[in-house]
Amino acid sequence: MSLLGKQRAAGWTFLAPATIMIAIMSFYPMIRAFIISLQTGAGANMRFADPIFSNYKRILADKVFQQSIANTFLYLIIQVPIMLILAILLAQLLNNKDLKFKGFFRTCVFLPCATSLVSYSLIFRSMFATDGLINSILIKLGILSTGYNFLGNSASAKIVIILALIWRWTGYNMVFYLAGLQNVPQMYLEAAEIDGANSWQTFWKITFPLLKPTSVFVLITSVIASFQCLDLIMVMTGGGPAKSTEVASLYIYKQSFEMMKAGYGAGLSVVMFLILTVLAVIMLKINGKEE
Repeated sequence: MSLLGKQRAAGWTFLAPATIMIAIMSFYPMIRAFIISLQTGAGANMRFADPIFSNYKRILADKVFQQSIANTFLYLIIQVPIMLILAILLAQLLNNKDLKFKGFFRTCVFLPCATSLVSYSLIFRSMFATDGLINSILIKLGILSTGYNFLGNSASAKIVIILALIWRWTGYNMVFYLAGLQNVPQMYLEAAEIDGANSWQTFWKITFPLLKPTSVFVLITSVIASFQCLDLIMVMTGGGPAKSTEVASLYIYKQSFEMMKAGYGAGLSVVMFLILTVLAVIMLKINGKEE
């Protein structure tokens, strides 16, 4: 075997374990989910549906699933832009070389992300309960006369969910922006300062464009995370009131494990996977055109 052949063989030897694990842990479950989505029944009684795509036909007419998708996009459209703006502003502030106790502040901002999903959901549910902290403050300030059921009203429950998502994931995204800011060449910033640009102009004309790869990555991961907030919704509202806060992931969970409709739940998962794939491709295409 030639030297080049040996090098290629060595490369594939190192890549093989990771490739096999990705195939087993990622690709096989997706293929298996698609096969199950063509079946009906439960447990050992699973069999292929007749007609074969009956689960998908049912999905197209499922109003509850359509509402859960609409709720998911509502949370995504509102909380993702707010979260990204806060993340980049916090990263800019905490990247200041003259700021004291930077490590402490960075830890405080990131800490919510390290908190258990169930724990922080319970904290928010207790804070916004009828006899919770928020109601107590509002009553003492004279804004309310009695406790308001934030999680019992559709509009206010959605607002609380959005606040919880922003609180948890802002620090997580701030870390990526902070890493991006530290990789911005200082000579560009110094040249802008010499040319008379103020901090605001320097940020928007130099720093922000150089953070574009980071922004695209953070945007894609944030969109995916918005489709996976099952535990938050389950703990805080259970999808209520009247399924008005239910998201797609929670609806899939209920269909698969509470209603024991594995085939239908798998079909819903395939549809959600396709939606996420389309969104990711669109964002990457937009990024590619801008470059």
